[in-house]
Amino acid sequence: MQFVDISLPAQEPRHYDVVIGLGMPDAVADDLVRMLRAPRWAVISDTNVGPLYGEPLAAALRAAGADADCLTFPAGEAAKTRETVAELQDRLIERDHDRHSWVVAVGGGVVGDLAGFVAATLFRGIPHVQVPTTLLAMVDSSVGGKTGVDTPAGKNLVGAFLQPRRVLVAPSCLQTLPAPELAAGVAEVIKYGVILDADLFESLEEGLLEEVLGGSEAAVARIVARCCDLKSGVVAADETEAGYRKILNFGHTVGHAIETVLGFAIRHGEAVAIGMVAEARLAAATTGAPTDLAARIEGLCRRAGLPTELPQGCDPAAVVAATIHDKKARAGAAHCALPAALGSMSERCGDWSIAVEAAALEAAIRG
Repeated sequence: MQFVDISLPAQEPRHYDVVIGLGMPDAVADDLVRMLRAPRWAVISDTNVGPLYGEPLAAALRAAGADADCLTFPAGEAAKTRETVAELQDRLIERDHDRHSWVVAVGGGVVGDLAGFVAATLFRGIPHVQVPTTLLAMVDSSVGGKTGVDTPAGKNLVGAFLQPRRVLVAPSCLQTLPAPELAAGVAEVIKYGVILDADLFESLEEGLLEEVLGGSEAAVARIVARCCDLKSGVVAADETEAGYRKILNFGHTVGHAIETVLGFAIRHGEAVAIGMVAEARLAAATTGAPTDLAARIEGLCRRAGLPTELPQGCDPAAVVAATIHDKKARAGAAHCALPAALGSMSERCGDWSIAVEAAALEAAIRG
C-alpha cells in the first residue's frame, strides 16, 4: 500500500468591494473597465432586466473600449434550472468566450444565482461580478458567493460557492422595480435585523421602513451598506455554511418549502416573510425567544405589504413535508435557524441549525 501526500499552497486571502451609489449604466461600465480590466465581458440578464439595464451596460462597456455582449434568458424562477445554465454556457462557447472572459450578472436574485453558477462551472470557473437591480439582491443574494439552480425536488439544490470579484450597486435601478418586488426585498432587511442587529430592526419600526418603500436613495444606501456589512462578517467566519452561516437561513426553511409547494408562484421575499413569522413562533416555543417577536416581525411585514400566512389552498402539511427535501434537512428532519432574542440566534452544541419536530413546525405555520 502506498500513500502520496498532496500539499497545496495556502489560498491567498480574497477581498472584494461592494460599491454603492454608482449610476447605471455609464458609471458601472467605467468602474468595471478601470478596476477590473477584463479582456472580455459576458453580461447575463433576464428578459425583463436585459432591455432596461443589461443591454445598455454591454453597450456602455463597448463605448468604453471593452469587448462585451449581452445574453438573456426567460425571466422568473421557473427558468432557474440546469437546462438554462447549459444553454447559456453553450451560447458563450459559440461566441468564442474563453477562460479569460468575465461574467457580469445584471438583475435580481435569480439572475445572480444562475449567472454566478454559469461562471462557477464554465471552463472550470471564470470570474464574475454582481450588479444587483432589486433590493433583495442588493441587500443579500449578491454578496456571499452562493450560486445555484433549482430542481423539481426543491430550491437551490444544485450549486457552487464562487465569490464575486466586485459588487456594484446602483440604487437608481429601484426606480423601475414594481412595488411588490421592493417589498419582497424588505423581507431580507427585516431578517438581518432579527438575526444580527436589533437597532436595524427598531429603526425599521420607527419609520426607516417607509423611507425605503418611498424610494429614498439615502435610506436604500443605508440599509444596503448595513446588510452587506453584516453578511460579510458572517461569510468571513463561515464561507461554506458549515456552521455559523446557517443563521442567514432564518425564515428560509419554511420559505423555500412554500416556494416549492406553490411551484414558485410566490416571490422569494414573500415566502421568507411567512417563514420568518412561523419560525419566530417556533422559536418562542423551543428556544425561549420572546413571545412578542413573531408579532413584531408580522407587524413590519404587514406594513411592507408582505404576506404573513399561507395563501389560501396551500396545505401546511405539504409545506412541512417539503422541508424534508430542503438542503438544510438532515436525517429526515427539518432544520431551522431560530432566534434566541431580537438580534441574536440560538446555538445548540455548536450548531446554529436546530432540528425541529414536524408537528411543532406545522403548528407554528398554522399559527
